[in-house]
Amino acid sequence: MEQQEFEIEIRKDGEVKVHMKGIKGQKCMRYAELFEKIVGPIVESEFTAEYYEPEIHTDIDITT
Repeated sequence: MEQQEFEIEIRKDGEVKVHMKGIKGQKCMRYAELFEKIVGPIVESEFTAEYYEPEIHTDIDITT
């Protein structure tokens, strides 16, 4: 299984940038929703080449 990584940058002005690596297909949108709940609304998003690759099935259990 490929490793999934999140690069999180918090700037001095409070802007938060998250870059996801190793997440194929639209599954990254589920992670984006989680980050949105934590840090607030998504202002801008950009898809990487991985977004357009076939999704690899894994289960995600998010408990709040």
